[in-house]
Amino acid sequence: MKKIIMIGGTMGVGKTTVSQSLKGILNKSVFLDGDWCWNMHPFVVNEETKSMVMNNIVYQLNQFIHCSFIENIIFCWVMHEQSIIDDILSRLDLVDCQVYCFSLICKPSVLKMCIQKDVDLGKRNQDVLERSLERLGMYDRLNTIKLDVSELAVEDAVKMISHLIQEV
Repeated sequence: MKKIIMIGGTMGVGKTTVSQSLKGILNKSVFLDGDWCWNMHPFVVNEETKSMVMNNIVYQLNQFIHCSFIENIIFCWVMHEQSIIDDILSRLDLVDCQVYCFSLICKPSVLKMCIQKDVDLGKRNQDVLERSLERLGMYDRLNTIKLDVSELAVEDAVKMISHLIQEV
């Protein structure tokens, strides 16, 4: 049975870093960052581009599902509303798949520190901080496994996720 591991969280919480590390320890794994399906300039959010991104994500995930070699599919994105998760899952061919949905959360002070570090390195704009902090509380309402990464090293978060998906 294939495993689909969805990792959500607000911007700057560590989704991509955790997902890349998880890919490195899981056998026959692949990683898709939802942001890669929306990497355009200028970055425009409207109904057409949102639909395109969802179609891109679903198409790519289904391609991974149908590849006989792949056993573990890791997908991360800013999934701050249950409807986003539900929409993606409703469009996937989940026969013979086990789905795990995680939300990475952290203390606001830790999020501020992480985002400021990215701003200082030129990886993010300062306006991301406010938007990310606003979304942080939204993850509490999701039907996901919450993983507080405030005081966890990346390796520890990866071990916890790996352990949780191996239990079933």
